[in-house]
Amino acid sequence: MSEKDDFYKDLLTEVFDVGVLAAQPEQALKEAWHEQIMPWLSQLAPERERVWVFGAGKAAASMAKALEGVVGSSEKLQGFVVTRRGHEVKTSTIEVVQAAHPVPDEDGQRAARRLHKAISEVPSSDAVIALVSGGGSSLLSVPVRDIPFVDLQQLNRALLACGAPIDEMNIVRKHVTQTLGGQLAQICRAPVFQLLISDVPGDDPSSIASGPFSPDESTFHDAMEVIKRWAVQVPHSIARYLEKGIKGAVPDTPKRSSLVFRKVKTHLLASNLKSLNAVTQHLEVKGYKVLNLGDTLEGEARDVAQVHAAIARQAAMGQGGWPAAPLAIISGGECTVTLNDTQLRQARGGRNSEFLLALAFYLRDMSAPVEVAAIAADTDGIDGIGGHAGALMLPGDRQRCKAAKLAPQLHLDQHTSYDYFKRLDRLLMTGPTMTNVNDLRIILIGKP
Repeated sequence: MSEKDDFYKDLLTEVFDVGVLAAQPEQALKEAWHEQIMPWLSQLAPERERVWVFGAGKAAASMAKALEGVVGSSEKLQGFVVTRRGHEVKTSTIEVVQAAHPVPDEDGQRAARRLHKAISEVPSSDAVIALVSGGGSSLLSVPVRDIPFVDLQQLNRALLACGAPIDEMNIVRKHVTQTLGGQLAQICRAPVFQLLISDVPGDDPSSIASGPFSPDESTFHDAMEVIKRWAVQVPHSIARYLEKGIKGAVPDTPKRSSLVFRKVKTHLLASNLKSLNAVTQHLEVKGYKVLNLGDTLEGEARDVAQVHAAIARQAAMGQGGWPAAPLAIISGGECTVTLNDTQLRQARGGRNSEFLLALAFYLRDMSAPVEVAAIAADTDGIDGIGGHAGALMLPGDRQRCKAAKLAPQLHLDQHTSYDYFKRLDRLLMTGPTMTNVNDLRIILIGKP
């Protein structure tokens, strides 16, 4: 690897680590405990015997560990959290249960049913701290009685492949389960303080893990519209249940006006926006001007890449009125990759590596006075299929690509970005990071 490639690789991975570190729960939870949770406990549960802790998501275990460290022996903590396999950490009093993600499995189903029952049995004089993060939608999915669990699994697979944005996928999930869309708050008699790590654009609590303790303003009609809009093939049991809901034969999810949310308080611990702010500060210290495109970007990965490539091309060429190099273009949010049945069977990669492959493709013929390098990765350390967090694009890759006789457009069309970047030795392998605030995309134009 050349010296300039080493420079960009080291800086890009360093900056990604800064973004992930900003999403770790320890410091934010410590501040929340002393400034908000302790006064809240004194006010709403002064006669408590214990504080119950329940949660779900990719960051649930690390949140539980951080909570134990902050609370110490000042409270009696009891409960458990459900996290994705490989995202567990060692805790003292709060049990950690592992299950499959993004398609729920039998272990997750047992854990979700156990959590549903346990929350309903918490005495009203005690208090609940809910630890909720991205990934909780599938880890907490208990289907309504009319829907078999295998049909819920099939629905999850279909939603993941259809290309719908996460908030629309969650609208459907809320209306076919007993646990999402505020329904855990509805069955809990005790006051609830929910701590959130957001993986959704805009940080809407009702979308984070499908909002198990948050009011849901969507309806059965909205859920059916999502199914139709994205041509999702759903099992008959799900279609029948949604139709029953539209007709008013079954109750909808609890809305903002429901009295059950008077006892629920919500606090955002970490988010994509906070990570982008940390990345911005770090890059500015390194000597870059930063163009922050925000944390709400959505759309097909290759379409989002085309827009980023257009900006990067103009900036590198000194055109379009963009700030001059050295410039960093950063963005967050969550792209999608739409797959048909054939593509779903052969796909290897993820939305971040597909974005980066498309970016490299759209910049393939650029001749500029400055180099362009980039990274795109998921802050949870897992980008789709392949065990990678994402990938890197370095200035020398065009020559490496030609030498390896790689065809970027073919890999794009086949959705095999993992194979492409593996051949180039550009995969980013971090392992689970124990947090999850969505994606980080960073494009560097020139050196300081």
